[in-house]
Amino acid sequence: MNDIGAWTMIDRKAEVWAQLQTVTDPELDEPVTELDFVTRADVDADNRVHIAFRLPTYWCAANFSFLMADDMRMAVSALPWVKEVEVVLGEHMYADKINAGLAQGLSFQETFGVEADGDLDDLRRTFLVKAFQRRQAALLAHLTEAGSAPRALVALELKELTDMRLEEAGARLRTRYLERRTVIAPEIPDALAFLDADGDPLQAETLAAYVRTLRRVDVNAEFNSALCRGLLHARFDMETPFTPRRAGQDSAPPDSPV
Repeated sequence: MNDIGAWTMIDRKAEVWAQLQTVTDPELDEPVTELDFVTRADVDADNRVHIAFRLPTYWCAANFSFLMADDMRMAVSALPWVKEVEVVLGEHMYADKINAGLAQGLSFQETFGVEADGDLDDLRRTFLVKAFQRRQAALLAHLTEAGSAPRALVALELKELTDMRLEEAGARLRTRYLERRTVIAPEIPDALAFLDADGDPLQAETLAAYVRTLRRVDVNAEFNSALCRGLLHARFDMETPFTPRRAGQDSAPPDSPV
């Protein structure tokens, strides 16, 4: 392979990792790359992508496992130059069945038949809504602590939120929230920025209680995230020191993914 071909391969591998960073664990709402689930993402000379991943426990639910694999496949397949995506789950009780289904392009229901527990699209939406609520609560709490009054927040329009000058932490929370707001409502500039999971306006009088309720769910997710990382590191005897962090906290992507 000449130098130009080598650099193209490196660039394309970086593109694959960038796409994988958009895929989240459905329950934790954190990228599978930051959770160290992805162990390999290679591109061959025919522009076929080969991805290997693992999970914290041998018995992670089959629907969760298949959902993440399917999301990885869809995210990487969106790259215009990709010809084929192979996703392989390792060291899992359903690995053989999941990998066979993925290789044949089957759905979760087709792969597991009568064993399938519910519809994967319904499960995906359920967790996207939960992610929306967690991200909304984090942003509302931040804006409230920064001095925004409840009546101003519930009346804030989407364009006003987008144009609002925020420091780095606030801007990051806003970006994450807007990524999930489309699950509930379309992006209409003069629409209200903050709605509940049913698409209804929030009320100033109950805003504090609403945020507290959602933040309790967030605390549970943060605990699960720390537990998940700890189990993963213990199971695979990883050399990188395990450092618990808050759910959704940014971390730098690896310089050289393995």
